[in-house]
Amino acid sequence: MSVSRIGALLTFVVLPAAAQVQDATDTAATAVFQSIASFNNDNGYKPYTALVQNTDGLLYGTTLYGGAVANQQFCDLGCGVIFSTGVLNDLNAQADFCTDFPCPSMYPNGLALGIDGHLYGTTQAGYANYGVVFEYAAPFIDTIYDFCASSPCTDGAVPQATVVQGRDGKLYGTTEGGGAYGYGTVFKVNPTNDAHTTLYSFNLTDGSSPFAALIQSAPTVSDREGSFYGTTYAGGANGGGTVFRINPSGALTTLYSFCAQTNCTDGSSPGVLLQAADGDFYGTTQFGGADNAGTIFRMTASGALTTLHSFCAQTNCADGEDPTGLTQGTDGNFYGTTETGGARGVGTVFQITPAGKLTRLYSFCTQAYCADGANPWGGVIQATNGIFYGTTSAGGIPNESCSECGTVFSVSVGLGPFVKTLPTTGTLGTAVTILGTNLYGATSVTFNGAPAVFTVNSTASAITTSVPAGATTGKVQVITPSGTLISNVAFQVGP
Repeated sequence: MSVSRIGALLTFVVLPAAAQVQDATDTAATAVFQSIASFNNDNGYKPYTALVQNTDGLLYGTTLYGGAVANQQFCDLGCGVIFSTGVLNDLNAQADFCTDFPCPSMYPNGLALGIDGHLYGTTQAGYANYGVVFEYAAPFIDTIYDFCASSPCTDGAVPQATVVQGRDGKLYGTTEGGGAYGYGTVFKVNPTNDAHTTLYSFNLTDGSSPFAALIQSAPTVSDREGSFYGTTYAGGANGGGTVFRINPSGALTTLYSFCAQTNCTDGSSPGVLLQAADGDFYGTTQFGGADNAGTIFRMTASGALTTLHSFCAQTNCADGEDPTGLTQGTDGNFYGTTETGGARGVGTVFQITPAGKLTRLYSFCTQAYCADGANPWGGVIQATNGIFYGTTSAGGIPNESCSECGTVFSVSVGLGPFVKTLPTTGTLGTAVTILGTNLYGATSVTFNGAPAVFTVNSTASAITTSVPAGATTGKVQVITPSGTLISNVAFQVGP
């Protein structure tokens, strides 16, 4: 394990600038940007994925390269790390990939927090495979499944995104390649016995190269098990990628094929989706739109698509280019990043309302040598302290190992703390973990008013409980000495 504490905390106040077009302005409330830490190769190099809040209260993520140098004969830039970070300009390498030769796994794609408190993910490669599904329970990285351990890779190859844990406890994900036709797959893996099932093989007509993680929809009367939604980067009826729905049994429906409009003004090459509080799905496309710089879109469960914003709408693409994912804040607005564009051409953090009004919150490379970061790729998440966190794949404080290893940053827009539940749905008696900040001395936990028995963990960053008798669908509430915390989404109690 390597540990590093990098630099001083940099704080910037982002003041609103004059509007240039009606739907892409800089007129929102003041945002505060902080550069938390810089990578230095030992603790990672080139983070490309979103962070995840763990039960210890820290944020965890992966870098594609960096870490242990012992096996750089196989990974000349390092094989990647799992890292953790807090809010006190610290950045710790928790585990290195490929610490032994031959490397069982390398080049990780991000993390997902499981209901057991372990972290799960995928890698793009390994010494004798084309990627793996892994489990991280400190301090060990254990391989659950090897893709394409033998030709012809009908089980899939080269996953490009992390997994999601379904309500059945299985891990669901995608591979960019492999499958029956070579265009990628949707798979599930049982983490308890490592059993793998290929749920679907793409055939180009229905999409190819699924790069993004899946999400599971909230259960409905007509879909109680909750289908998974995802995207393909290419293929489909028009070659611009697709949005699809697939149930846990593997029945797939293509909901939308991008580039359906002239010059792909509806976008092309979509990324990860999110299901918002209104039940609709929101996402971004890397290309297409009015200026071929990417879009933000809303889509109904039946596949009706509305383009909310086309990037490069401002002079010199001041509103950004190449968007890379969305998250919904507790204020109901959406937040995300663009890899390029902005005032200095190396990316932005933005806010967009459900109605489509976009505000640039920050442009990267404000500091000399881009010490504040450049080219964010993984989007942002909102931690339970109310602040948004993300990474940049370049920039950062130069060091002897690399001049642009990337950074971790935060953006605050003044939103208060809250709690989130894992999972977000369950029947009476279902075990639930409640993530939060400063939960010391909590005196009450209720599920839509129904009291629950609970235990606060040692770091006061998580509560273990179960869905109590009398609970109905609604918000979870935690009362602490410093105030009452409400869950960011309603907990759905089902039969």
